[in-house]
Amino acid sequence: MDLTAVVAGQLEAARSRTLALLAPVAEPLLSRQHSELLSPLVWDLAHIANFEDLWLLRALGDEGVGARYDGLYDAFVHPRRTRGGLALLDLAAARAYGDEVRQRSLDLLHREGAEGADALRADAFVYGMVVQHEHQHDETLLAGLHLLPEGYEGLAAERAPVPALATSPAECHVPGGTYVIGTSDDPRAYDNERPAHVVEVAPYAIDGAPVTNGSWAAFLADGGYDRSELWTEAGWAWRQEAGLEAPLGWQADGAGGWQRHRFGRLEAVPADEPVQHVCWYEADAFARWAGRRLPTEVEWEVAATCDPATGAKKRHPWGDHPWRPELANLGQARLGPDPVGAHPEGRSPVGCFAMEGDVWEWTSSGFERWPGTSAFPYREYSEVFYGGDYKVLRGGSWATDPSASRGTFRNWDHPIRRHIFAGLRTARDL
Repeated sequence: MDLTAVVAGQLEAARSRTLALLAPVAEPLLSRQHSELLSPLVWDLAHIANFEDLWLLRALGDEGVGARYDGLYDAFVHPRRTRGGLALLDLAAARAYGDEVRQRSLDLLHREGAEGADALRADAFVYGMVVQHEHQHDETLLAGLHLLPEGYEGLAAERAPVPALATSPAECHVPGGTYVIGTSDDPRAYDNERPAHVVEVAPYAIDGAPVTNGSWAAFLADGGYDRSELWTEAGWAWRQEAGLEAPLGWQADGAGGWQRHRFGRLEAVPADEPVQHVCWYEADAFARWAGRRLPTEVEWEVAATCDPATGAKKRHPWGDHPWRPELANLGQARLGPDPVGAHPEGRSPVGCFAMEGDVWEWTSSGFERWPGTSAFPYREYSEVFYGGDYKVLRGGSWATDPSASRGTFRNWDHPIRRHIFAGLRTARDL
């Protein structure tokens, strides 16, 4: 298949998804800042265009379109909490900017082809980076849409039916040994995933599926949010300061159960879905309550991508072949996670369910560079975030596009973040 045509299709599909997400939302809601942790939605729309303008057009020698916007849409110049007060482009102007940038990118693609001899063009890397970046911001848009004060329809009318369920194992055992982590040959991988390297891992057990809402309700019923001994010192201080009492959006239903606010609606909390909208501090406290711990990100990746029997390293839990809907809940097939036990075809080599899709999973690890990593194509993607209090999340969520989902993908955020579609699975030593 012609790579240029494939890349053009991926660019167009990403833009179609972005615009479809925003289409049902009135402009005043797009321009309003709904949380200090999230930008106004219209900021993300223009930032997507500016990133492509800077890192595709201008990086490949084109004069670009909107250098005058670079400061306004630079995430390092303006923290999220300040963006609501900026003189942002309105919806029409942001769309026009994005349309012009995208047309110039497509013209360049068709004129020069998708590949070239330099590092940015090799394996169409820069085009893949732009596609992934837009889809990553689409997930950010969904996190903002989740907070809207009124119902969000979006793509809900196209939601796929829930697949048939299988019984997931309570836990999967991973033998100790030598395993390969990271990648050196995936053309879409970011710098922080590279290079592939060998690690020694002690034997451990890891949950066969993500922690469910039902299990979280049991944690709540046992006073999990009131027992300081379950929390780290910093976690307990944050639980008190922020007044945490349950996952974001949860409230008691008055009859001993729980309801949640999602996309402007109030609904019963389904017991069999993976819990989401919990921060790292909450996840860590739950693991302690369960007599377990959060896995390290190395343990997570080994359980997701490595076959202890053969030593093979897989790109995805299900193997090296591309995603299809039967394998994982990705790409907003539904506006939420699937019940635990869905997608048995997507099990990892050690038998774990849902290690891609459904919910991001907190790990115990801080965000650090892999041995031999070098910044590419710019240090602000990863390098400036190494260290600090960032915690690594793995696996993607129901809102993650398949283009930005693989077993080596590393996400990271502050341990207080709850608006992201994040849950957990626990582990223990053997």
